[in-house]
Amino acid sequence: MRNNYKQAALMALQHFDLDWTQIRFNQRSDTCTFVIETNKEGTFLLRLHSGRSKEEINSEIAWLELLKSKIDVPLPKGVHDRTGSVTFKVEQGNEDGIYASLMRWVEGEHANERLTEEQIYKEGVLLAKLHKAAQQLELPPGFNRPVWDEHSFRKAMLRLKLHYHSFLSDDEFVLYQSAAEKLYGWLSKQHKNKNRRTYGVIHGDLHQGNIIFKEGEPRPIDFGRCGWGYYLYDVAHTILGLYPLQRELVIKGYESVAKLDGEWVQTLENFTVMVMIENYCHHAPDPRETEGLKAEQPYAQAILRNYLRGDPFLFNTIEI
Repeated sequence: MRNNYKQAALMALQHFDLDWTQIRFNQRSDTCTFVIETNKEGTFLLRLHSGRSKEEINSEIAWLELLKSKIDVPLPKGVHDRTGSVTFKVEQGNEDGIYASLMRWVEGEHANERLTEEQIYKEGVLLAKLHKAAQQLELPPGFNRPVWDEHSFRKAMLRLKLHYHSFLSDDEFVLYQSAAEKLYGWLSKQHKNKNRRTYGVIHGDLHQGNIIFKEGEPRPIDFGRCGWGYYLYDVAHTILGLYPLQRELVIKGYESVAKLDGEWVQTLENFTVMVMIENYCHHAPDPRETEGLKAEQPYAQAILRNYLRGDPFLFNTIEI
């Protein structure tokens, strides 16, 4: 399978006048990516997209261009091929072909050592800057990106129902189903809270793996899941993998730019449970992830029990 992607990547590079010196496999999830090194033009990221239309990929790249005009943070940038397109199709073995795009590499490193309080605070600032910029932008004609809502969550749960046996017992899956049912009811009522200050185009996957740092400043990468959603749903991705005190720092950073209104804590707890379950829905079919998913279950299921009881968990230490 990787050889097929490698062949497709080499074919994709023929669409550009790049003096490249090295192509290196990066990772494969919904999108398969390769790092492209060149002699003089810097580093690029070649993306082979599965399950995304040309219009969706073009819309992501157009959205990044719009964001650049409103935010003082380096962002990925699409590269035009010889025909002036940022998305094109390449053949992949005997299949119908796959869409490809080339992005300029964003310089920075993951915080491999423990995140400092300042870094975590700045992640909150970054989130708020992205959301504030999104509120100011007018979308281009034909903008087409996914919507992250009750419908997408129900679709994710169908995937989990097929694959939960890889890391959950039947009784444990019932716990997930109960939490999902509570979320369905809550999500169905959120339309009354939808306005320009709470809802818009979001990153959609800004977890710690999609934040890099350069000279102490956070930079967002991988906008492949950007789409319509609530801003607090975006925040939930960032704080899920953090400790309670670190989550507070993210919120303080966020509120230094944009104040949160109303019952935001309860809203954020709902979205955090939604994001956590979605993550397991996504990774459940992949045998490479099974051991890690099993190891996370004591804490994950403690969160679900607290959520179902109505006990706060986001900024509290919970019993496992």
